Amino acid sequence: MDPAELTDASRLRSRATILHADADSFFAAVEQRDKPSLRGKPVLVGGLGPRGVVATASYEARRAGARSAMPMSRARRLSPGAAVLYPRFEAYSAYSRVIMETLGTLSGLVEPLSIDEAFVDLEAGSFGDDPGGAAAGARARIRELTGLAVSVGIGRTKLVAKLASDAGKPDGLLVVEPSDEDAFLLPLPVRAIPGIGPATAGALERLDVRTVADLRRQDLDVLTMTLGVSAGTNLFRLARGIDLRAVGPGGERKSVGAERTFAEDIYGAERIAAAIDQVTDEALRRLVAHGGGARTVVAKVRFADFTTLTRSVTLPQPSAERAELRAAAHLAARAAGISDSVRLLGVSFHNLSAHAQLTLAWADEDAAPPPSVDEPDATPEPARGPRLLTEATARAGVDIEHPTLGRGWLVHLRGSHATVRFETVTTPPARSQVIDLDTDPLVLVPPLPPTLGR
Repeated sequence: MDPAELTDASRLRSRATILHADADSFFAAVEQRDKPSLRGKPVLVGGLGPRGVVATASYEARRAGARSAMPMSRARRLSPGAAVLYPRFEAYSAYSRVIMETLGTLSGLVEPLSIDEAFVDLEAGSFGDDPGGAAAGARARIRELTGLAVSVGIGRTKLVAKLASDAGKPDGLLVVEPSDEDAFLLPLPVRAIPGIGPATAGALERLDVRTVADLRRQDLDVLTMTLGVSAGTNLFRLARGIDLRAVGPGGERKSVGAERTFAEDIYGAERIAAAIDQVTDEALRRLVAHGGGARTVVAKVRFADFTTLTRSVTLPQPSAERAELRAAAHLAARAAGISDSVRLLGVSFHNLSAHAQLTLAWADEDAAPPPSVDEPDATPEPARGPRLLTEATARAGVDIEHPTLGRGWLVHLRGSHATVRFETVTTPPARSQVIDLDTDPLVLVPPLPPTLGR
């Protein structure tokens, strides 16, 4: 392809009117907002078991070196004073709806990327002439309604808007006008460009490419020979700020996954099963980063003769449970006919949902899922009784209620003794109290609405 054709900017906008919004440290920020005693303190949200991973680290925990997708055990060592909480997707989904609805007031073209991130086409609304003012107003309204900070970047392309919101974190607003694009883009590390992972970065490092400016100096032929035609051509464009992707409401990510090609074919049921677990765990980390759950699990198997098969398992409802998704991956792989040798394994999650019905065991494989509520035999739809806090239903951070002390959240449970803070978004910080569940039961309750404390 002609490099001049690839770098033709005539189809790009003349104004910076694409907005990228990203809630800062979203899960942890929601927890800090709902739990006054955690405000300004390090918080880790994720799994608590031996293989638990961090879904989100607050900025206080990040300063100690903790980050998302890190093993929880390592994050706890780096930030030993951090509160470690199980994710509450019901709460996060409610906050997400408020954020997305507020962004929807700016334009009819809002493209959600995940539970806490979206693009907005301001030219499709009434704010094309004042993108900065529109962004400032939306950020202020989101803070008023939810108490959360949202970082915003604005550019004439999705690429620049996304990089601008990253550069503006935390709690920033950065508008990059077309005339300022080169000054903004060229000094950035090449890893800042979306899609450049460790393998691609390593290949570019061998070309002495460390910044976007270095990348721009590479010939198209060199990039395509090094990275392949598709990836090389794409990076050749992006290094010059050429990104023709439009904002579209149907643009939410459809799947996440991972695959691994083995240096030598693997044999034996135990080795293959272990490999399925490893690939599934990598896909799970990406699902955690995306937010929410998945309903369909697809396994891809390539055999020694290069025959490739894919099979899928669809769950009754979206799930983010590690054990359930792992089991589905094994079922799908067996359905593909794994026999005695495998060259490649892949696992991907489809039919993604930010509003999954979750018991949240995705990052804590040793945790027992909460039991279902038994219903009496009756012809009418029976009323469900209150769900009590027990060892089986206990998760650090869950919402609970006491008949006289009111609402609060679980710090931890040891036997029948629950350590609880009775506080909500509308109360002052509370001290921990120990409740004996044998004599003073606590009830699990849904999170309060995001806008209650505004």
